[in-house]
Amino acid sequence: MSTTEHEIVEPVDLCTPDGRRLNPAARGWSRRPLHRANLRGGWGRTKRWDYWAILCDDLFVSLTFADVDYLGIVAAEWGDLASGRTGGRVVTRPLARGVRLPDLPGTEPLRFANRNLELAIVDQPDGTHLTAHWAEPRGGGAGEVDVVVAAPAGHESLNVVIPWSDTRFQFTSKHQARPVSGTVSVGGRRHTFGRGAEPVEAWGVLDVGRGRWPYETRWNWGGGAGHAATGEVVGIQIGGRWTAGTGFTENGVLVDGRLVKLGDELTWDYRWDDPMAPWHVTSPDGALDLTLVPRFDRHAKTDVLVLRTEVHQVFGSWSGQVPAPGGGVCRLEGAVGFAEESRSRW
Repeated sequence: MSTTEHEIVEPVDLCTPDGRRLNPAARGWSRRPLHRANLRGGWGRTKRWDYWAILCDDLFVSLTFADVDYLGIVAAEWGDLASGRTGGRVVTRPLARGVRLPDLPGTEPLRFANRNLELAIVDQPDGTHLTAHWAEPRGGGAGEVDVVVAAPAGHESLNVVIPWSDTRFQFTSKHQARPVSGTVSVGGRRHTFGRGAEPVEAWGVLDVGRGRWPYETRWNWGGGAGHAATGEVVGIQIGGRWTAGTGFTENGVLVDGRLVKLGDELTWDYRWDDPMAPWHVTSPDGALDLTLVPRFDRHAKTDVLVLRTEVHQVFGSWSGQVPAPGGGVCRLEGAVGFAEESRSRW
């Protein structure tokens, strides 16, 4: 552990009993989700979401279920890194009608269905079952997801509250390096993961958000998974900008499911106007030193009512080194992953 941040080890409410202010006891981080997001009031600033991604060498798929108070967003999106093809379906719901997320993430199924998109996120004892079926716009065929993202015994996650103030704060729960099995059919191709005589490796990523945000924000986020040179499974969970000055970070690495929490802010070196150039991320002590070589840039702009966002999210492979749980470093080459900068008014 490379941090002096307070570690939480027992369940805790995110907010004071009225649901309007940050509970002082909630400031901290944990190795599994322990915060109950009892948010009440604060309309327009309260944000709740579950975002899942599936990563493999040539494909990414993401599923989003979000309530940002004045808008609900349900989406299935994909990109083929080899061909550059993209697709999916995004549905928006004014005032987030029909889009509800529980205070304690993972305790209730998330379901949505209309004529263009059906999506379900259902937690099970051994993992999370993700299913989706959608019609591509403009007669582009159909897409389908039916996978289980495993929750291996003892596999940890990075859970932390970022406290900008007593009235603006965010609980985030980040899960990396979770094995995926099942099938994805997009762009006329069927992909099978984790099954068969020569199983294709894929990894699940989960980003849970529950909090109360300022209107204008910028952030970096990066993640991925792969194998160290010595065989360990390494998960990467890094971020920046939005946490600066709060005393807490969302930085850490997983080595065979064990979290090494990093308390320092990281240095991100990349170019917004040239996102396909390498992204270099380092810690002050040099124990984390990673470079992402992008293969694909998912550049997205959204302008819906009062919500305006722009993001460069690049997908490719990470190489370099990360700190190991017992000291020293793990070296890795070609771990699948992503990095992004988001600029939002929401």
